[in-house]
Amino acid sequence: MLQRTGDHNQSNSGPDFFNAQLTIDNQIWAGTVEIHKKSSDWYVHHHEKDSAYDNVILHVVWEDDIEIFRNDNSIIPSLQLADYVDTTLLVQYENVFQKDTEKWIPCEESLSEVSKFIVSNWQERLYLERLEQKSVLIQKLLKDSSNDWETVLFKLLSKNFGLKVNGDAFFSLANSFDFSIVRKCSSDLDMLEALFFGQANLLGNDLNDPYDQKLEKTYHFLQHKFQLTNQGVLPFQFFRLRPPNFPTIRLSQLANLYHKNNKLFSEVIKRNTLDEFYDLFSVETSDFWKTHYTFAKISVPKKKILTKAFVHLLLINTVIPLKFLYSKSIGKSNEEEIFKIMSQLPAEKNAIIDRFSNLGISVEDAIHSQSMIQLKSGYCEQKKCLKCAIGNYLLNKL
Repeated sequence: MLQRTGDHNQSNSGPDFFNAQLTIDNQIWAGTVEIHKKSSDWYVHHHEKDSAYDNVILHVVWEDDIEIFRNDNSIIPSLQLADYVDTTLLVQYENVFQKDTEKWIPCEESLSEVSKFIVSNWQERLYLERLEQKSVLIQKLLKDSSNDWETVLFKLLSKNFGLKVNGDAFFSLANSFDFSIVRKCSSDLDMLEALFFGQANLLGNDLNDPYDQKLEKTYHFLQHKFQLTNQGVLPFQFFRLRPPNFPTIRLSQLANLYHKNNKLFSEVIKRNTLDEFYDLFSVETSDFWKTHYTFAKISVPKKKILTKAFVHLLLINTVIPLKFLYSKSIGKSNEEEIFKIMSQLPAEKNAIIDRFSNLGISVEDAIHSQSMIQLKSGYCEQKKCLKCAIGNYLLNKL
C-alpha cells in the first residue's frame, strides 16, 4: 500500500523517486523507487554496480521478466503494471497523443471535441499556475532585496519597459544600482534621466546638444556621489524596433513614471480597476524626446505617451503577478480582483494564440491568452498529456 509517492528525481542521477513510503506485506518501508519498462533493464543500466540504488524498496515495471537482488542478496519487490492496466487504454493513448510526433501539439486533431466547459475551467487553473510560476522570480528578487517590494517593482517594471528585445538590458540596468538612488533622484527629472541614460551608456556622444551635455554633466556628478558603475549593464538595441519602442523613449518614460510617483508600489496595491491603472501609468517623455527618438536627430514633434496596449503588458507581466504574490504574503486572496482585471484585458497576439484559435480554442481575453501560453510551454511541449485536463478528457472519452 502506498503511504507516500516520494519526490520525483527530475535532474540528478540515481533512482526515479526519493523519500517514498510503502507498506509491503504489512511492513512499512522507506526509501527510493525505480521505474523501468522491463525488470531486466536494471542490469542493462548497470544499477547493480551503483550504490545509489542500494536503498530501492520497489521496482515498478511494465514487464517483470527477471528478479533483482540487493547487495545483501534479498530480492527487491517488483510491481508489474501490465497486471493492472487495460491494454486498450494504451492503444487509445497512442492513437490520440503519440501517433504523429510532427504535430504542433499531440492532441490537435481531437482538440475540437473537448467541451467548452472543460477548456474554460482548465484555462482558469492554468492561469493561476502561470501566476505561481511568475512568483518564483519575484520571490528571488524579494530575497535579494530584503523584502523591499518597491525595489522589486522597479526591477520588474524596468524589465518590461524593455519589452522582448531590450528586457534583459533594462533589467541589468535596474540591477546596476541600489533603488535608494532612484528615491533620492526622483524629485528631479533631469537627475533621474541622467541616472538611467548614463547607466545605459547612451550619453557622451559629442553632439554639442545642451540636453545631452546637461545629462552627461549630471551623470558624472551622480557617478562620483554614489560610486556608480555600468560595467555589468548589457548593450541596448535599436535594431528591428519601431521608434516608439526605442530604449531612449522607454527610459525617458520610465524616468517620468518615477518622477511622477516615487511610491509606486503602494499605488499598485491599492488600485484595482483598469481606469485606475490607466491613470497611474499616464506618463509621457520629457520635452526633448517629443522631438527626438535618438540624441542625434530631430524628428517631427509628437507626444509620446504610454499606450493602453503597453499598459496592458505592464499589468499582465508585472502588476498582476506582484499583487497576487503580495496578497498571498499577507495571508489574503485576491483572485477575484485579479480575474476581474485580466478579463477586461484583450488577449495577447502571438503565434501560440493564433494556433490555438485556429484549433477551435476560445481565446477572448488575457486570462485565456496567458493560460494558452502556459498550456503550450508547460504541458504540450513536455508531453504531459496525462497531467492535462484536456488530455484526460480525451483519453477518458474514447
